[in-house]
Amino acid sequence: MTKQIPFFNYPALYARDEARLQPIITDVLRRGAYVMQRDLIEFEGDLARFLGVKHVVGVADGTIALMMGLRAAGIRPGDEVIVPSHTFVASAAAIHHVGAQPVLADCGPDHLITAEAVHCKLSPRTRGIMPVQLNGRTANMDGIMDIARDHNLIVVEDSCQALGSKFKGRIAGTFGAAGTCSFYPSKTLGCYGDGGAVFTNDDALAECLRLFRDHGRSSTGDVVTFGYNSRLDNLQAAVLKFKLAGYDSEIRRRRYLAGIYQSRLAGLPDLLLPPAPDSDPDHFDIFQNYEVECSRRDELRAHLDSQGVKTIIQWGGKTIHQFKELGLNSDVPYTESMTGRFFLLPMNTSLSDDDVHYVCDKIHQFYGR
Repeated sequence: MTKQIPFFNYPALYARDEARLQPIITDVLRRGAYVMQRDLIEFEGDLARFLGVKHVVGVADGTIALMMGLRAAGIRPGDEVIVPSHTFVASAAAIHHVGAQPVLADCGPDHLITAEAVHCKLSPRTRGIMPVQLNGRTANMDGIMDIARDHNLIVVEDSCQALGSKFKGRIAGTFGAAGTCSFYPSKTLGCYGDGGAVFTNDDALAECLRLFRDHGRSSTGDVVTFGYNSRLDNLQAAVLKFKLAGYDSEIRRRRYLAGIYQSRLAGLPDLLLPPAPDSDPDHFDIFQNYEVECSRRDELRAHLDSQGVKTIIQWGGKTIHQFKELGLNSDVPYTESMTGRFFLLPMNTSLSDDDVHYVCDKIHQFYGR
């Protein structure tokens, strides 16, 4: 029997939590507590404790979080910031929008930026590095932080796809001057619209972030700098506070599903799988996505689609260097080659064990096994 497995089942995930969410939503609305109220303050505190940082500042979305983090950390017009080409365009756009120049670096087989790739892109104008922690995995940050220290560079992390993932026990987004995350609905910790946060251990940087998100207004109401209208709204904060309380279970489930994929698909030579859960003691992955490489990608995706399994190719199949109109560098050979092979299998907690086994069965069917 053909099953229907959507790539991401938004209605099912809401229905799972609806009975517990409705009183929370109703309470916020009845209080008229829409902007900068206690729900936001409580969520920021809860997330700070989860991350082990001093400050979390909730903002309107993940892109503005990056812009604010870069600006508060000291990136200025004319600076160069190294960022991987294998990421969503928002990473480079944030660099551009603070007046700096994105310099694109290559990735490794785990699809993350490497210290070697960063080193190749250093120039006298390099002022910052933006590691992008993708698909629920944190890059090997030792070498990247060594380069930052040796060259006095600012590190602002884009950890929008990796909230809770770790490298050597340290959570993504906590290595540099600032880290960021997105709460877009498909994220591991997602709200019902746009949302984001910036986090830091630097008191002065945190104060800048709080000014930037609310038109540059200080606690007295005086405008002391030019800022943005970029506040995480209180309703979304209340939803996120509820979801964060169960976030460890979300992560465990994703890692379990990734283990099924690994056990069922590891023997197929045409597939390059993500690193398996617990395959490397330095990494704790949360599997925001399950991104694979396959030489017969388009054929395999068509077969899966015919069997009711929906897959996607991140970012429409193009990484940043392939958007020629942006005029950025394109010397990223691994990224260039992988864009013809990479795609995402379903990975979210609306999936049952049987759903994942069904996906694996259909992949084996494609390869005649």
